[in-house]
Amino acid sequence: MEDLISNVLFTASIWALPVLIAITMHEAAHAYVANMLGDPTARLMGRVTLNPFAHIDRFGTIILPVLCVISGWALAGTPFVFGYAKPVPVAVSRLNNPRRDMMLVAAAGPAINVVLAFCAAVLLHTVSWFPEWFSAWWQATLINGILLNLVLAVFNLLPIPPLDGGRIVTGLLPYELAVRYSKLERFGLFIVIGLMFLLPYIGREIGVDLSYAMQIVMFGVKNLLHFILMLTGQI
Repeated sequence: MEDLISNVLFTASIWALPVLIAITMHEAAHAYVANMLGDPTARLMGRVTLNPFAHIDRFGTIILPVLCVISGWALAGTPFVFGYAKPVPVAVSRLNNPRRDMMLVAAAGPAINVVLAFCAAVLLHTVSWFPEWFSAWWQATLINGILLNLVLAVFNLLPIPPLDGGRIVTGLLPYELAVRYSKLERFGLFIVIGLMFLLPYIGREIGVDLSYAMQIVMFGVKNLLHFILMLTGQI
């Protein structure tokens, strides 16, 4: 029992910092860019800040990642952590150039996650500087930071409203088509759940691989990871 508790606590600890930083910076980037482009809504609500408490959603930032860690460790020994923060409010009509600027606001979140993954990869060079008792934790935390930020970046770029990729696509489409496409946002959560969880589950039950959305995400993560590791001299 002590080993089980120790392993769960260690696993939770090496995910806690990456989750908190990745989600906080993602939302803060949205808020910052929106304010820079003319919409102060998020700034006036205190969301242009690196204070994680301004962005934390009790369920999405705390409970859900913990459940992922516990259930993933118990079932497979290699937990996949997922979470989210409070969405940043954006008044599109207040942006200087609504269609263009909304794309930039949307792109800011995934962009900062890629930057964070790059920084974590650079910091891997510091692992050997520390004593063994700390270096193992530090290395695992950095690796999780790289993977989590890349997964968040690629996942959020899927072209499904209200994900960031969906909002970028909406900005690129002709106006009438963009209006129709944006109406998918009310069903966006169900579409994401269907593609990421329901279809793969059905596929497993019938013996067919239907995890197409996850394959797309992991393809993007794999290639971004390879590029970042090359840039930072890790490979």
